[in-house]
Amino acid sequence: MEREPLMTLPKTMRAVEITKPGAPEVLQPTTRPVPAPGHGEILIELAYAGVNRPDALQRAGMYAPPPTASDLPGLEGSGTVAAIGPGVTEWLVGDEVCALLPGGGYAEYVTTPAAHALPIPKGMGLKEAACLPETYYTVWSNVFMRGGLKAGERFLVHGGSSGIGTTAIQLASTLGARVFTTAGSDDKCKVCTDLGAEVAINYKDADFVEVMAEAGGANLILDMVGGSYIARNIKALADEGRMVHIAFLTGPKAEINFAQIMARRLTITGSTLRPQSDAAKAAIAAELREHVWPLLGAGRVKPIMDSTYPLDEAARAHAHMESSTHIGKIVLEV
Repeated sequence: MEREPLMTLPKTMRAVEITKPGAPEVLQPTTRPVPAPGHGEILIELAYAGVNRPDALQRAGMYAPPPTASDLPGLEGSGTVAAIGPGVTEWLVGDEVCALLPGGGYAEYVTTPAAHALPIPKGMGLKEAACLPETYYTVWSNVFMRGGLKAGERFLVHGGSSGIGTTAIQLASTLGARVFTTAGSDDKCKVCTDLGAEVAINYKDADFVEVMAEAGGANLILDMVGGSYIARNIKALADEGRMVHIAFLTGPKAEINFAQIMARRLTITGSTLRPQSDAAKAAIAAELREHVWPLLGAGRVKPIMDSTYPLDEAARAHAHMESSTHIGKIVLEV
């Protein structure tokens, strides 16, 4: 029996907007019209929204949303399909989903392409599922699709206790890679080894370049630090190694010796997720559904949760994220 295809929707919704570029306190509660799904889109009544570094960059005025996207922050969330647009056949009103969002996640309702939504993994709640899309899309597309990580290879991921780091450690180790990581405290390093890292390097006490050299060099490095790490990463790579950049927390510029890249046949690449086409994101979603969702459903990998804040306290959530004291993912309860 099919579910009711229509439901009564409010005209307005609670949301959190960026009042002006700046620090976390520029995030303020507001009221907005409920958006309507367009062709190929679904409207989700959100239960939870993930908090991510790109949200903070957007808040600071350094990561403008695409012209067609909502100006509200929020790139992932979970909830219930509240309406479907023309051309949508894979979802019904009432389905529970988690989804990658073009923006607008800090709100009670949001629209997104139907192909960017995924079912809630077996045995998982909506809160945990809200942490999946942005992080798993990013890790899978960069580590496995772009970076080509294979079983047995040495993989170094920086920021191992972050949402990206905890996800990358679990997926890489579960799929047979040897995982090395960096973190800023012994407690964070222990979390990383508990998740499957072979070696966790406290970067305040040890040099990851030396550690990787002793291990034979990294076949693949996933970096979100940038700055001085760029040249050091090149030194830490094995011959024919690959480096994938997904962010630059300490800056995108560095002086490097390109002769090393030529002589050692290194590959340096990177990507950002948000500007990619809807078709590219749908392709990532399809791979996740095939290769990763079974692992989540079986409990072989899982999101690592840090804390939950009410939607109206998004500013506090951002301040906590930017303190870098968190381990795993921060979510907003909508």
